[in-house]
Amino acid sequence: MTARLLPAAIPAALACGLLASAATAQENTPFRFGTNWLAQAEHGGYYQSVADGTYAACGLDVEIVPGGPQVNGRALMLAGRLDAFMGGNMAQPFNALAEGIPIVVVAANFQKEPQVVMTHPGRVANFEEIASEDLQVLTDDSAPQTWYKILVQNYGFKPENRGVYTYNSAPFLADENKAQQGYVTSEPYAIEQATGWAPDVWLLADYGFIGYSTTIEMMKPFVAANPKIVQCFVDGTAKGWYNYLYGDNTAANALIKADNPQMTDGQIAFSIAALKQYGIADSGDALELGINAMTDEYMAEIFASMSGLGVVPADLPFREAYTLEFVNKGVGLDIKAALVGE
Repeated sequence: MTARLLPAAIPAALACGLLASAATAQENTPFRFGTNWLAQAEHGGYYQSVADGTYAACGLDVEIVPGGPQVNGRALMLAGRLDAFMGGNMAQPFNALAEGIPIVVVAANFQKEPQVVMTHPGRVANFEEIASEDLQVLTDDSAPQTWYKILVQNYGFKPENRGVYTYNSAPFLADENKAQQGYVTSEPYAIEQATGWAPDVWLLADYGFIGYSTTIEMMKPFVAANPKIVQCFVDGTAKGWYNYLYGDNTAANALIKADNPQMTDGQIAFSIAALKQYGIADSGDALELGINAMTDEYMAEIFASMSGLGVVPADLPFREAYTLEFVNKGVGLDIKAALVGE
């Protein structure tokens, strides 16, 4: 999706403005950014800056290339078909470094992992009871080496109480003695829509699963050769997130639904509310340094946690997997102040 594609849902006045910016975009540098899943509110900052011309204003004609179950965006970036990729957390860049793959993280959109464990309403009084009540926790195959391992070590969860989550919530819905993984912005809404009841939600970032999430990955040679392009994209994304979370996101949501016709207004509204309620993007260091913030101190904590779990080698020179050159400049804080009255 580029700024030149205009869904009919975009208001006419805004469409005229976008058409004008599209003409300018033809003179800008093309930039292809791949997301790691289908278009959704969790990608809203990118779509916002395409829709309102923020990227174009600093010289980029950004094309968002949606991901999905059959799309390997990181591989496309390695092959030179994408200029940047929306990563998950730092495990992938750390492992890429260990394998000699020249990927570098230039920004982190989210200060917290959105991963949650859900339980039936009122089934447990606190998080610890998930273990003490011997609930079966349905997870994907990556969890035993990451967050579920943390829960085993710190909260008494049992390896034998882990079940397999096949991305079908029916087993969880049918049995109150089961818990299920999910994203705070997504599965709770789908379950409530299907059943009429809202699950209890336990954000794993509050229980030891620390880390940045929704990172911006690029190839090191590209970053070294194009620092102005990188800065434009990082700054534009930060501004986009503030405008998306706190301003008028109508045009961005129209672009999201154009790229993902199954996306609904209800899901988008729920996701935005969850992002704000749990401080997924705008919390911690981002409150003073701006969205996209990263620090050496927190990155060291993340690495210590991952290496302690055996996810990455303990002797890895982990600081080579990211750069602070393009972040921590307070970009967009003025936008937030103007929009929320701070």
